Amino acid sequence: MPILNRAAELQDEVTEWRRFIHARPELMFSVENTAAFVEAKLRDFGVDEIVTGIGRTGVVGLIRGKGDGRTVGLRADMDALPITEISGKPWASTTAGKMHACGHDGHTAMLLGAAKYLAETRNFNGNVAVIFQPAEEGGGGGNLMVKDGMMERFAIEEVYGMHNLPGLPVGHFAIRKGAIMAATDEFSITIKGSGGHAAMPHKTIDPIAIGAQVVANLQLIASRTVDPLRSVVVSVTKFNAGFAHNVIPDEAKLAGTVRTLDPEVRDLTEQRLRQIVNGIAATHGAEAEIHYHRNYPVTFNHAAETDHAVAAARMIAGDANVNAEVDPMMGGEDFSYMLNARPGAFIFVGNGQTAGLHNAAYDFNDEVIAHGISYWVRLAEQRLAP
Repeated sequence: MPILNRAAELQDEVTEWRRFIHARPELMFSVENTAAFVEAKLRDFGVDEIVTGIGRTGVVGLIRGKGDGRTVGLRADMDALPITEISGKPWASTTAGKMHACGHDGHTAMLLGAAKYLAETRNFNGNVAVIFQPAEEGGGGGNLMVKDGMMERFAIEEVYGMHNLPGLPVGHFAIRKGAIMAATDEFSITIKGSGGHAAMPHKTIDPIAIGAQVVANLQLIASRTVDPLRSVVVSVTKFNAGFAHNVIPDEAKLAGTVRTLDPEVRDLTEQRLRQIVNGIAATHGAEAEIHYHRNYPVTFNHAAETDHAVAAARMIAGDANVNAEVDPMMGGEDFSYMLNARPGAFIFVGNGQTAGLHNAAYDFNDEVIAHGISYWVRLAEQRLAP
Protein backbone atom coordinates (compact mmCIF):
# COMPACT_ATOMS: atom_id res chain seq x y z
CA MET A 1 0.00 0.00 0.00
CA PRO A 2 1.26 3.56 -0.70
CA ILE A 3 1.43 6.47 1.70
CA LEU A 4 -1.88 7.64 3.09
CA ASN A 5 -3.78 10.21 1.02
CA ARG A 6 -4.29 12.39 4.08
CA ALA A 7 -0.55 12.23 4.88
CA ALA A 8 0.19 13.46 1.37
CA GLU A 9 -2.32 16.27 1.86
CA LEU A 10 -0.56 17.27 5.08
CA GLN A 11 2.87 17.32 3.39
CA ASP A 12 3.10 21.08 2.74
CA GLU A 13 1.71 22.08 6.13
CA VAL A 14 4.02 19.74 8.05
CA THR A 15 6.97 20.91 5.93
CA GLU A 16 6.28 24.45 7.11
CA TRP A 17 6.31 23.26 10.72
CA ARG A 18 9.56 21.38 10.15
CA ARG A 19 11.30 24.37 8.61
CA PHE A 20 10.02 26.68 11.35
CA ILE A 21 11.55 24.37 13.97
CA HIS A 22 14.74 23.96 11.94
CA ALA A 23 15.36 27.72 11.85
CA ARG A 24 15.00 27.94 15.65
CA PRO A 25 17.18 25.15 17.11
CA GLU A 26 17.44 24.63 20.86
CA LEU A 27 19.86 22.40 22.77
CA MET A 28 19.47 19.65 25.32
CA PHE A 29 16.75 20.44 27.89
CA SER A 30 16.50 24.10 26.84
CA VAL A 31 13.80 23.39 24.25
CA GLU A 32 11.13 25.59 25.79
CA ASN A 33 10.15 27.29 22.53
CA THR A 34 10.00 24.03 20.59
CA ALA A 35 7.97 22.42 23.36
CA ALA A 36 5.58 25.39 23.38
CA PHE A 37 5.17 25.07 19.60
CA VAL A 38 4.38 21.36 20.02
CA GLU A 39 1.91 22.04 22.83
CA ALA A 40 0.12 24.69 20.80
CA LYS A 41 -0.26 22.39 17.81
CA LEU A 42 -1.58 19.55 19.94
CA ARG A 43 -4.19 21.89 21.40
CA ASP A 44 -5.17 23.01 17.90
CA PHE A 45 -5.64 19.35 16.92
CA GLY A 46 -8.00 18.71 19.84
CA VAL A 47 -5.71 16.24 21.59
CA ASP A 48 -7.54 15.06 24.71
CA GLU A 49 -4.83 15.45 27.32
CA ILE A 50 -1.56 17.39 27.11
CA VAL A 51 1.08 17.29 29.83
CA THR A 52 4.22 19.42 29.76
CA GLY A 53 7.35 19.40 31.89
CA ILE A 54 7.90 15.64 31.83
CA GLY A 55 11.63 15.01 31.86
CA ARG A 56 11.98 18.77 32.55
CA THR A 57 10.81 20.01 29.15
CA GLY A 58 9.14 17.04 27.48
CA VAL A 59 5.57 17.04 26.18
CA VAL A 60 3.10 14.14 26.03
CA GLY A 61 -0.26 14.27 24.31
CA LEU A 62 -2.92 11.59 24.75
CA ILE A 63 -5.34 10.91 21.89
CA ARG A 64 -8.31 8.75 22.84
CA GLY A 65 -9.83 6.40 20.31
CA LYS A 66 -13.43 5.40 19.67
CA GLY A 67 -13.45 2.69 22.33
CA ASP A 68 -11.59 1.55 25.41
CA GLY A 69 -8.27 -0.26 25.10
CA ARG A 70 -4.55 -0.15 25.67
CA THR A 71 -2.15 2.80 25.26
CA VAL A 72 0.65 2.79 22.69
CA GLY A 73 3.43 5.39 22.81
CA LEU A 74 5.03 7.04 19.76
CA ARG A 75 8.17 9.08 20.43
CA ALA A 76 10.05 11.90 18.68
CA ASP A 77 13.03 13.98 19.89
CA MET A 78 13.15 17.79 19.82
CA ASP A 79 16.72 18.96 20.56
CA ALA A 80 19.41 20.21 18.18
CA LEU A 81 23.24 20.13 18.22
CA PRO A 82 25.99 22.70 18.97
CA ILE A 83 27.08 22.95 15.32
CA THR A 84 27.25 25.95 12.98
CA GLU A 85 25.07 25.22 9.95
CA ILE A 86 26.46 25.58 6.41
CA SER A 87 23.53 24.10 4.45
CA GLY A 88 22.68 27.43 2.84
CA LYS A 89 18.96 26.64 2.93
CA PRO A 90 16.45 29.51 3.26
CA TRP A 91 15.23 27.94 6.51
CA ALA A 92 18.74 27.42 7.93
CA SER A 93 19.42 28.03 11.61
CA THR A 94 19.06 31.62 12.75
CA THR A 95 20.96 30.89 15.97
CA ALA A 96 24.75 30.92 15.72
CA GLY A 97 26.42 27.71 16.80
CA LYS A 98 23.21 25.66 16.93
CA MET A 99 21.52 23.57 14.24
CA HIS A 100 19.24 20.61 13.68
CA ALA A 101 22.01 18.39 12.33
CA CYS A 102 20.33 15.10 13.25
CA GLY A 103 16.82 15.61 11.90
CA HIS A 104 14.99 15.94 15.19
CA ASP A 105 13.05 18.80 13.59
CA GLY A 106 11.76 16.29 11.03
CA HIS A 107 10.99 13.71 13.70
CA THR A 108 8.95 16.23 15.70
CA ALA A 109 7.11 17.50 12.62
CA MET A 110 6.21 13.99 11.42
CA LEU A 111 4.84 12.99 14.81
CA LEU A 112 2.83 16.21 14.94
CA GLY A 113 1.43 15.33 11.52
CA ALA A 114 0.49 11.88 12.76
CA ALA A 115 -1.12 13.40 15.88
CA LYS A 116 -3.24 15.67 13.70
CA TYR A 117 -4.38 12.72 11.56
CA LEU A 118 -5.12 10.47 14.54
CA ALA A 119 -7.04 13.23 16.34
CA GLU A 120 -9.14 13.75 13.22
CA THR A 121 -9.95 10.10 12.52
CA ARG A 122 -9.66 8.25 15.85
CA ASN A 123 -9.96 4.99 13.97
CA PHE A 124 -8.69 2.90 16.88
CA ASN A 125 -9.64 1.66 20.33
CA GLY A 126 -7.60 2.72 23.34
CA ASN A 127 -5.13 5.59 23.36
CA VAL A 128 -2.13 6.90 21.48
CA ALA A 129 0.45 8.79 23.55
CA VAL A 130 2.56 11.09 21.36
CA ILE A 131 5.84 11.70 23.17
CA PHE A 132 8.08 14.69 22.42
CA GLN A 133 11.39 14.31 24.20
CA PRO A 134 14.18 16.78 25.02
CA ALA A 135 17.90 16.13 25.35
CA GLU A 136 18.50 13.07 23.20
CA GLU A 137 21.90 14.44 22.18
CA GLY A 138 23.80 13.50 25.31
CA GLY A 139 21.38 14.60 28.03
CA GLY A 140 19.42 11.42 28.52
CA GLY A 141 16.04 13.13 28.26
CA GLY A 142 14.39 9.79 27.57
CA ASN A 143 15.71 8.47 30.85
CA LEU A 144 14.30 11.46 32.74
CA MET A 145 10.89 11.07 31.13
CA VAL A 146 10.82 7.43 32.23
CA LYS A 147 11.98 8.37 35.75
CA ASP A 148 9.22 10.99 35.89
CA GLY A 149 6.73 8.16 35.66
CA MET A 150 5.59 8.76 32.09
CA MET A 151 4.91 5.09 31.36
CA GLU A 152 2.78 4.64 34.46
CA ARG A 153 1.00 7.98 34.22
CA PHE A 154 -0.29 7.25 30.71
CA ALA A 155 -0.46 3.45 31.14
CA ILE A 156 1.80 2.99 28.11
CA GLU A 157 2.17 -0.70 27.26
CA GLU A 158 4.27 -0.47 24.08
CA VAL A 159 6.55 2.29 22.80
CA TYR A 160 7.99 2.97 19.34
CA GLY A 161 10.65 5.31 17.97
CA MET A 162 11.83 6.37 14.51
CA HIS A 163 14.98 8.07 13.16
CA ASN A 164 15.90 9.25 9.69
CA LEU A 165 18.90 7.62 7.99
CA PRO A 166 20.94 9.37 5.28
CA GLY A 167 21.96 6.98 2.53
CA LEU A 168 18.79 4.90 2.82
CA PRO A 169 16.44 5.84 -0.05
CA VAL A 170 13.33 7.86 0.67
CA GLY A 171 10.39 5.49 1.08
CA HIS A 172 12.55 2.73 2.57
CA PHE A 173 12.67 1.50 6.18
CA ALA A 174 15.29 -0.51 8.08
CA ILE A 175 15.04 -2.37 11.39
CA ARG A 176 16.18 -5.50 13.18
CA LYS A 177 15.26 -7.56 16.22
CA GLY A 178 17.59 -7.31 19.18
CA ALA A 179 20.40 -4.79 19.48
CA ILE A 180 20.09 -2.14 16.78
CA MET A 181 22.24 0.60 18.35
CA ALA A 182 25.09 0.48 20.84
CA ALA A 183 25.67 1.33 24.46
CA THR A 184 27.75 4.52 24.58
CA ASP A 185 30.24 4.62 27.44
CA GLU A 186 32.88 7.31 27.98
CA PHE A 187 36.23 7.23 29.75
CA SER A 188 38.80 9.76 30.93
CA ILE A 189 42.31 8.73 31.97
CA THR A 190 45.04 10.75 33.69
CA ILE A 191 48.55 9.27 33.63
CA LYS A 192 50.55 10.79 36.49
CA GLY A 193 54.30 10.53 35.99
CA SER A 194 57.27 12.71 36.91
CA GLY A 195 58.38 15.37 34.48
CA GLY A 196 61.80 16.79 33.72
CA HIS A 197 64.25 17.81 31.02
CA ALA A 198 63.63 16.12 27.68
CA ALA A 199 67.39 15.61 27.30
CA MET A 200 67.43 13.47 30.44
CA PRO A 201 64.41 11.17 30.07
CA HIS A 202 65.98 8.55 32.36
CA LYS A 203 65.35 10.91 35.26
CA THR A 204 61.63 11.13 34.49
CA ILE A 205 58.56 8.94 34.40
CA ASP A 206 57.27 9.95 30.99
CA PRO A 207 53.46 10.06 30.92
CA ILE A 208 53.42 10.63 27.14
CA ALA A 209 55.31 7.42 26.41
CA ILE A 210 53.11 5.57 28.90
CA GLY A 211 49.96 7.09 27.40
CA ALA A 212 51.05 6.00 23.93
CA GLN A 213 51.33 2.42 25.18
CA VAL A 214 47.85 2.72 26.70
CA VAL A 215 46.40 3.83 23.36
CA ALA A 216 48.01 0.92 21.50
CA ASN A 217 47.06 -1.69 24.06
CA LEU A 218 43.43 -0.62 24.36
CA GLN A 219 43.02 -1.76 20.76
CA LEU A 220 43.80 -5.30 21.95
CA ILE A 221 40.43 -5.39 23.70
CA ALA A 222 38.68 -5.69 20.35
CA SER A 223 41.32 -7.84 18.65
CA ARG A 224 42.38 -10.16 21.49
CA THR A 225 39.86 -10.01 24.37
CA VAL A 226 36.36 -9.95 22.89
CA ASP A 227 34.95 -12.70 20.68
CA PRO A 228 35.34 -11.39 17.09
CA LEU A 229 31.68 -12.25 16.45
CA ARG A 230 30.59 -9.84 19.21
CA SER A 231 31.06 -6.16 18.42
CA VAL A 232 33.07 -3.65 20.44
CA VAL A 233 34.67 -0.32 19.61
CA VAL A 234 37.27 1.33 21.85
CA SER A 235 38.32 4.73 20.51
CA VAL A 236 40.73 7.15 22.16
CA THR A 237 39.65 10.55 20.91
CA LYS A 238 41.68 12.92 23.09
CA PHE A 239 45.38 12.93 24.09
CA ASN A 240 46.61 16.08 25.80
CA ALA A 241 50.05 16.50 27.34
CA GLY A 242 53.05 18.79 27.38
CA PHE A 243 53.71 22.48 26.85
CA ALA A 244 57.28 22.81 25.48
CA HIS A 245 59.66 21.07 23.08
CA ASN A 246 62.27 20.34 25.74
CA VAL A 247 60.12 19.44 28.74
CA ILE A 248 58.62 16.06 29.65
CA PRO A 249 55.39 16.88 31.52
CA ASP A 250 54.09 15.41 34.75
CA GLU A 251 50.74 14.29 33.33
CA ALA A 252 49.02 13.10 30.21
CA LYS A 253 45.24 13.11 29.79
CA LEU A 254 43.36 10.72 27.50
CA ALA A 255 39.68 10.30 26.80
CA GLY A 256 37.45 8.33 24.49
CA THR A 257 34.41 6.15 24.02
CA VAL A 258 33.44 2.48 24.23
CA ARG A 259 30.60 1.08 22.10
CA THR A 260 29.10 -2.35 22.72
CA LEU A 261 25.97 -4.28 21.76
CA ASP A 262 25.46 -6.57 24.75
CA PRO A 263 25.88 -6.27 28.54
CA GLU A 264 28.51 -9.01 28.91
CA VAL A 265 30.85 -7.36 26.42
CA ARG A 266 30.19 -4.01 28.08
CA ASP A 267 31.25 -5.38 31.47
CA LEU A 268 34.27 -7.17 30.04
CA THR A 269 35.47 -4.10 28.15
CA GLU A 270 35.36 -1.85 31.19
CA GLN A 271 37.18 -4.49 33.25
CA ARG A 272 39.95 -4.93 30.66
CA LEU A 273 40.33 -1.18 30.12
CA ARG A 274 40.99 -0.69 33.82
CA GLN A 275 43.43 -3.61 33.93
CA ILE A 276 45.36 -2.41 30.90
CA VAL A 277 45.65 1.21 32.05
CA ASN A 278 46.58 0.38 35.64
CA GLY A 279 48.96 -2.38 34.56
CA ILE A 280 50.90 -0.25 32.09
CA ALA A 281 51.09 2.67 34.51
CA ALA A 282 52.35 0.43 37.33
CA THR A 283 54.94 -1.21 35.08
CA HIS A 284 56.56 2.18 34.48
CA GLY A 285 56.21 3.56 37.99
CA ALA A 286 53.36 5.90 37.18
CA GLU A 287 49.87 6.24 38.58
CA ALA A 288 46.62 6.20 36.65
CA GLU A 289 43.34 7.84 37.46
CA ILE A 290 40.37 6.42 35.53
CA HIS A 291 36.87 7.83 35.27
CA TYR A 292 34.51 5.48 33.42
CA HIS A 293 30.96 6.66 32.75
CA ARG A 294 28.22 4.34 31.51
CA ASN A 295 26.06 6.42 29.23
CA TYR A 296 23.09 5.25 27.10
CA PRO A 297 22.38 1.51 27.22
CA VAL A 298 21.98 -0.71 24.16
CA THR A 299 18.93 0.12 22.03
CA PHE A 300 17.27 -3.30 22.00
CA ASN A 301 14.24 -4.04 19.83
CA HIS A 302 11.76 -6.52 21.26
CA ALA A 303 10.87 -9.36 18.91
CA ALA A 304 7.06 -9.14 18.73
CA GLU A 305 7.06 -5.35 18.59
CA THR A 306 9.65 -5.41 15.81
CA ASP A 307 7.30 -7.65 13.83
CA HIS A 308 4.53 -5.08 14.34
CA ALA A 309 6.82 -2.28 13.15
CA VAL A 310 7.85 -4.27 10.09
CA ALA A 311 4.22 -4.97 9.23
CA ALA A 312 3.32 -1.28 9.46
CA ALA A 313 6.32 -0.25 7.36
CA ARG A 314 5.49 -2.84 4.69
CA MET A 315 1.96 -1.46 4.47
CA ILE A 316 3.51 1.87 3.45
CA ALA A 317 6.63 0.89 1.54
CA GLY A 318 6.04 -2.67 0.31
CA ASP A 319 8.03 -5.76 1.20
CA ALA A 320 11.01 -4.96 -1.03
CA ASN A 321 11.61 -1.56 0.61
CA VAL A 322 11.69 -2.75 4.22
CA ASN A 323 14.93 -4.31 5.45
CA ALA A 324 13.99 -6.28 8.55
CA GLU A 325 17.57 -7.49 9.19
CA VAL A 326 19.65 -4.34 8.91
CA ASP A 327 23.11 -4.48 10.49
CA PRO A 328 23.29 -2.88 13.95
CA MET A 329 24.96 0.51 14.25
CA MET A 330 27.54 1.54 16.85
CA GLY A 331 25.96 4.94 17.40
CA GLY A 332 23.85 5.44 20.51
CA GLU A 333 20.25 6.48 21.15
CA ASP A 334 18.52 7.30 24.42
CA PHE A 335 15.25 5.77 23.24
CA SER A 336 17.02 2.76 24.77
CA TYR A 337 15.75 3.84 28.19
CA MET A 338 12.16 3.68 27.00
CA LEU A 339 12.75 0.24 25.49
CA ASN A 340 14.14 -0.87 28.85
CA ALA A 341 10.93 0.32 30.49
CA ARG A 342 8.43 -1.08 27.97
CA PRO A 343 8.50 -3.44 24.98
CA GLY A 344 8.82 -1.67 21.66
CA ALA A 345 10.94 -1.11 18.57
CA PHE A 346 13.09 1.55 16.91
CA ILE A 347 13.07 1.90 13.12
CA PHE A 348 15.05 3.89 10.54
CA VAL A 349 13.33 5.76 7.70
CA GLY A 350 15.31 6.67 4.59
CA ASN A 351 16.48 10.28 4.25
CA GLY A 352 17.93 9.79 0.76
CA GLN A 353 21.34 10.91 -0.46
CA THR A 354 21.89 13.78 1.95
CA ALA A 355 24.78 14.90 4.10
CA GLY A 356 25.35 12.63 7.08
CA LEU A 357 23.97 13.06 10.57
CA HIS A 358 25.84 15.53 12.79
CA ASN A 359 27.28 17.18 9.66
CA ALA A 360 27.18 20.98 9.30
CA ALA A 361 25.71 20.60 5.79
CA TYR A 362 22.91 18.22 6.83
CA ASP A 363 19.23 18.99 6.35
CA PHE A 364 16.24 16.73 6.92
CA ASN A 365 14.68 15.67 3.61
CA ASP A 366 11.09 16.91 3.52
CA GLU A 367 10.19 14.20 0.99
CA VAL A 368 10.28 11.80 3.96
CA ILE A 369 7.43 13.50 5.82
CA ALA A 370 4.43 11.72 4.26
CA HIS A 371 6.18 8.35 4.67
CA GLY A 372 6.86 9.00 8.34
CA ILE A 373 3.33 10.19 9.08
CA SER A 374 1.88 7.16 7.28
CA TYR A 375 4.09 4.78 9.24
CA TRP A 376 3.04 6.25 12.59
CA VAL A 377 -0.63 6.15 11.69
CA ARG A 378 -0.58 2.59 10.34
CA LEU A 379 1.38 1.38 13.37
CA ALA A 380 -1.02 2.99 15.85
CA GLU A 381 -4.14 1.77 14.05
CA GLN A 382 -2.71 -1.72 13.70
CA ARG A 383 -1.76 -2.02 17.37
CA LEU A 384 -5.12 -0.60 18.52
CA ALA A 385 -7.42 -2.12 15.92
CA PRO A 386 -11.12 -1.93 16.89
